[in-house]
Amino acid sequence: MKKNVLNVLNKLVLKYNLDGYIIPKNDSFFTEQVSYDRLRLVSNFSGSAGLAIVSKKINYLFVDSRYTIQAKLESYKNFKIIKIHNKLPKDLIKNKVLGFDPKLFTNSQLYYLFGSNIKLIPIKENLVDLIFKNKQKKAKPFYSIPDPVVGHNHKKKIDLVSKYLRSKKADFLYISAPENVAWLLNIRGYDTPCSPLPNCNLILSKNKKFYLIADKYKTKKLILEKKIILGQIVEEKNLENFINSLIGKKIVVDYKTLSIYNENIIKSKFSIIEKTDPCYLLKSKKNSIEIKHMIQSHIKDGVALTKFIYWIKNLKNEITELDAEKKLEEFRKKDKNYLFPSFNTIAGAGSNGAIVHYRATNKTNKTIKKKDIFLCDSGGQYKYGTTDVTRTLCFAKPTIKIKDIFTLVLKGHIAVATSDLIKYSTGQKLDARARKFLKRFNYDYGHGTGHGVGYFLNVHEGPQSISKFNNIKLSEGMILSNEPGFYKEGKFGIRIENLIYVKKKNNKLFFENLTLAPIDKDLINYKLLNKKEKDYLFNYHLLVYSKISKYLSKKEKNWLIKNF
Repeated sequence: MKKNVLNVLNKLVLKYNLDGYIIPKNDSFFTEQVSYDRLRLVSNFSGSAGLAIVSKKINYLFVDSRYTIQAKLESYKNFKIIKIHNKLPKDLIKNKVLGFDPKLFTNSQLYYLFGSNIKLIPIKENLVDLIFKNKQKKAKPFYSIPDPVVGHNHKKKIDLVSKYLRSKKADFLYISAPENVAWLLNIRGYDTPCSPLPNCNLILSKNKKFYLIADKYKTKKLILEKKIILGQIVEEKNLENFINSLIGKKIVVDYKTLSIYNENIIKSKFSIIEKTDPCYLLKSKKNSIEIKHMIQSHIKDGVALTKFIYWIKNLKNEITELDAEKKLEEFRKKDKNYLFPSFNTIAGAGSNGAIVHYRATNKTNKTIKKKDIFLCDSGGQYKYGTTDVTRTLCFAKPTIKIKDIFTLVLKGHIAVATSDLIKYSTGQKLDARARKFLKRFNYDYGHGTGHGVGYFLNVHEGPQSISKFNNIKLSEGMILSNEPGFYKEGKFGIRIENLIYVKKKNNKLFFENLTLAPIDKDLINYKLLNKKEKDYLFNYHLLVYSKISKYLSKKEKNWLIKNF
């Protein structure tokens, strides 16, 4: 099937007098999760980030280090797999003419990837859509979430952002990231598979007026709820005329999520001020109400995950990865506030656990053997909260080497969790702490130590993260994941992940755990832990027990106590 698609695509490339065509993962809203995955349709690659170039001679698939193993398994027959941190398209392709969809790229993206030695031609028709006709289902309307659930009403948030605009002497802000519109207006939607995102843009004036750029049928609930009036809705097809009707000179835009197509419309009318959308930082600092709801969601999620761990650790018969994934979902669904997964569950046994963002399919589905190390990374969207947790489990006595590596990962996890955030004030500083124990043995992992997390929004949401490159200063209310790991290709994967949030008390900044689920003691070499680490582990399991034990059966409680 993919070969036929590539043949048809190459014919279209010839028709447009191109040497090749560029296909990104993202859609026109630049979100991580997409309901219509053009990259997968062409390449069979199912990871959350990547870029393909289909050309007359060689087809390239560029992925980051999280996905190199996965890309080889899924796409190697028709594509040359390139790790994007090692080589960019501009390093491999010279003096060629490549076509692209201007709605799917930003100018900064294209320059970073392709430089100036490749001629890039915007093509109005998306060539993949010409093949597949983009048969997307009609999405459900957007909806409001109650002010008491988010702590601040949308008018207060608009006041903050409008004040920012006036400080920059700008007339308007163009918000191109849907999650920022969702935060600003306290709305959500159904436009992506695992996040309650409303796919839309928004224009906000310095005088607090706003205009929602969205399909009208998606806004009917917002009109009924009196959050918006008909005159504030602009359909995408009318955007150019509407932009031209606005009175003003300067507009703030964020080039990270502003498509070339929309940039060209905006700059024909306005003088552009390039800034990071202020909503990102404001949104990242969760208020006390949001933290309260996140804590409640993690208690519910902790119950489901603990019941699942007890079930699978005590199972007598063998099951598959998909069986395990289904069972975990069943446990989560028992809570009335659970809605759907916050991302596709990663349930990897043995060698599949070494694929960082593995997803079991009927083709790859493995039976989980007693001797396997099992990595399960999953999360849920609740009313109201977003969870993400990874546990690595064993079902038989593990080798000393595996226990040692697991314990080194655990030491890094504990080092992050117990950090003084006045001293280790950025994700870059924390990342080094997470890796230091592994690096003593020349071990490492090819992903960041942690990502920011949204409030009933995206499971991956910045600007904060724990990585080698992130210098955003950590602030009270920020939520991050803490997930160091280790992966032995073809053998096993290890990752320990909790969500944590920044708390302030007596002028001290520190992390508090949100995630409440036991860490598998059978994988720990306690001889490698110092007293502080052992105390942390005991106190963490005591916290888990105190918060979730009343929801467990007698057998589950007794088992949990033995895990201390």
